[in-house]
Amino acid sequence: MASSELKENWEAEEMFLTGGLKSLLPHALRQIIRCNRLSISNTSGMAEGYKQANVVILHKSLADDFEKFCHANEGPLPLLYRSKPGDWKCPSLSSDSDIRTDCLQYRIHEHGACTGSLKSLKEYSEQLKNMVTFYLGCSFSFEKALQDAGIPVRNVEQKCNVSMYKTAVPCYCVSAFCCNLVVTMRPIPESKLEAAVLATSELKEAHGAPIHMGDPGLLGIQDLSKPDYGDPVHLHPGDIPVFWACGVTGVEAVINCRAPLAFTPSPGCMFITDLKNDNVTFRSSKEVPQVHCISQDPLHYSIVSAEAAQKIKTLETLVAVDPGDRGIIHLHRQDELLKACLSISHAQSVLITTGFPTHFAYEPPEENDGPPGALAIAAILQALEKEVAIVTDQRAMNLNKKIIEEAVQLGILKRPVPLLSYQSKSADSALEFLCENGNPARPRFDHLIAIERAGMAADGNYYNARKANIKHLVDPIDELFLAAQTLPGVTTTGVGDGGNELGMGKVKDAVKKHIKYGDVIACDVEADFAVVAGVSNWGGYAIACALYILNTCEVHERYLRKAVGFPQLSKKMVWLSALPSVTKEEKLLKTLVQHGVRSGKTASLEMEVDGLPFYNTHSLMIEKLREAAQQ
Repeated sequence: MASSELKENWEAEEMFLTGGLKSLLPHALRQIIRCNRLSISNTSGMAEGYKQANVVILHKSLADDFEKFCHANEGPLPLLYRSKPGDWKCPSLSSDSDIRTDCLQYRIHEHGACTGSLKSLKEYSEQLKNMVTFYLGCSFSFEKALQDAGIPVRNVEQKCNVSMYKTAVPCYCVSAFCCNLVVTMRPIPESKLEAAVLATSELKEAHGAPIHMGDPGLLGIQDLSKPDYGDPVHLHPGDIPVFWACGVTGVEAVINCRAPLAFTPSPGCMFITDLKNDNVTFRSSKEVPQVHCISQDPLHYSIVSAEAAQKIKTLETLVAVDPGDRGIIHLHRQDELLKACLSISHAQSVLITTGFPTHFAYEPPEENDGPPGALAIAAILQALEKEVAIVTDQRAMNLNKKIIEEAVQLGILKRPVPLLSYQSKSADSALEFLCENGNPARPRFDHLIAIERAGMAADGNYYNARKANIKHLVDPIDELFLAAQTLPGVTTTGVGDGGNELGMGKVKDAVKKHIKYGDVIACDVEADFAVVAGVSNWGGYAIACALYILNTCEVHERYLRKAVGFPQLSKKMVWLSALPSVTKEEKLLKTLVQHGVRSGKTASLEMEVDGLPFYNTHSLMIEKLREAAQQ
């Protein structure tokens, strides 16, 4: 060995002995690893600012399928380099490497079983001539970016390997490669969540932004203290568990494909490249992520781009006008539409209720504010491939069945929406309705939406805007919203335009103070999110448009699918066609009139607003909402 190389190795060893591993250059670290001079168990914190890589070594006959598997699941498996068969070097990643020796420790996989670990693969050199090496991005690469943003990296602080967990999230399968996502977890102070997302979201070769923030149970992880790979990392008070897609997903894929022979590094024992992490610069607000809490039980955060969030705030402003000058501006709470729609976006099954029997002296007593907005929400949920059902009063079942059937014929809905009714027969009726066999751990619905639905007042009665008691016409669907408050993972939204609607209990103090007869008519039942609009239908249209915005937002769409599988943005035109339109709503309103449904005070087709017939104003609102959604 040349004297200069001996000196370099000696200096590197001295730095190691004095705790300077993190500042060593990659080639020096590889030399030390190659000489088997390190007793540490992982490479976290080493060669700060340089990319590290996970490695999968497979027989060449499996290589093409594995590459497709990586491209199909770029979040956990960002492909940095694919070697040729028998090539032990990776010139685009490092100048002087040998994959047989340059990882701290390797694992041998034979027919799906790990059959041992070793420090070098040189004894397998003959077999490696017919094998291909895949170098995959690693989250260790972004730890310096987190630290530079003032974010503590607990696994580095605690001098241990990062925690890695198998999840219940399936990857997109390719041929024999099929497995669930593996994630790393890093505890992040709640005040630093947005900074952590910002620091990592553009580092796509190091897995990019987190795929989940909050309760690990939502990923199918039962116990953070028992990682499947790596070490337990302890949370400090105020820390939130944050999960990133992990390259060990590739190990799971290798195990499941049962290859006769394969090699991977032991978890945490990465290959250190000569490539520096790129500085992140965001070119526009489209790329800047925001973090919003959408549930406290279980704790759950979501991500959306600043651009998409601003579009939804524009929708919220548009529908918050008060055409009847009834004081509803005082009920408005900022960002309720955004948070409600983020929560709905994560739901798989949604229950909608509507129906306000304003015209209690007529048959039917319903008004035409509510059903169009409810069906607009149902239409976009169907387009997003979510399960959706509607619950209404028993006396109104036949009417609503006809309306739904005609909405399908008119092209407003793709298919009929299941129509349900609810009666209170016992103390457990609500739980039995909402959950399979009444089991709170198995809810049938993730989110409940009430739009222009009569809500129960503090005295147990139901009132219209004129203070008339209409309790005899209203089934106790409020009980479902009250029961939902006790079910972890089930969230609720109320849409209203007067404060006496189901869910408006969240703003009941403002209703009592600013709405006529508010001290009597105010709904006492809260929803998690209260969307206030000048006309409740407008609130429903805004929800539909906001869901379109969220699902066409790359930042949010990636978070929804946990960075596995292919982007769903190819379905954009399907989602767009499901949005409310003037033509659709005109046909639906005419259908309602044909069935005897009358106009309510603020939904009258004949009413004038600013000198225009109301329907013109109504049409203009739909056009403005669609325009804002598509900008």
